[in-house]
Amino acid sequence: MPRTLNPAAHALRRDAFIDAAQRLIQTKGYEQMSIDGILDELGASKGAFYHYFDSKEALLGAVVDRMVEAAGATLLAIADDPELPAPRKLETLFGGLARFKTERKDLVLALLRVWLSDDNAIVREKVRKGGATTMRPLLAKIVCQGAAEGVFTASDPESTALVIVWLLQGASEIAGDLFVQVHSEAITFAQVEAAFSGYGEAVERVLGAAPGSLKIMDDEMMREWFGTEGSGKERA
Repeated sequence: MPRTLNPAAHALRRDAFIDAAQRLIQTKGYEQMSIDGILDELGASKGAFYHYFDSKEALLGAVVDRMVEAAGATLLAIADDPELPAPRKLETLFGGLARFKTERKDLVLALLRVWLSDDNAIVREKVRKGGATTMRPLLAKIVCQGAAEGVFTASDPESTALVIVWLLQGASEIAGDLFVQVHSEAITFAQVEAAFSGYGEAVERVLGAAPGSLKIMDDEMMREWFGTEGSGKERA
């Protein structure tokens, strides 16, 4: 007689593996994390692990998927806020993304160390697509609101939202490079500010918003991530 699967118990056991992986990534790093280490921590068998995941990379994908889902829930509340005008919603949404990452800074930094590895290209692409799926309808809703308010001139909310998603993903990827460079004092904090300002201007032009009306990262968050001692030195 076939065994009946309890969906709640199945999800709980799967989540336990994701929880353990997240802890080990934060404390040891992804490269040092091993399947055997996860099994030891949980007292689980290899058969149990491979019932849910077919590889260490698949488990990494599950960790990141959880982050994307949690971020989406946070951002949905911003997009649905009836009190906020469209430009403020966008800035709050951009700030919400930055705060979400800051609250998980140890995990984000641990993932950053392996993010650009060729071995993780499939996971990276999956996250890009998942992020686009989450963000596009929220941004389209805000673009539509801004057009109704007369502050955005973009005529196609869906296409405009997709372009903004691409810009945000580009900004997110370059942020990793900027983080490494500024903390090794290869570039100045002023250069970081200029890079993010350029992305802000690009978003404004796509939307048809007034110049200087939007920032994709506020000063507090920028200094939290990039304001390291010595990074303000001017270089020739």
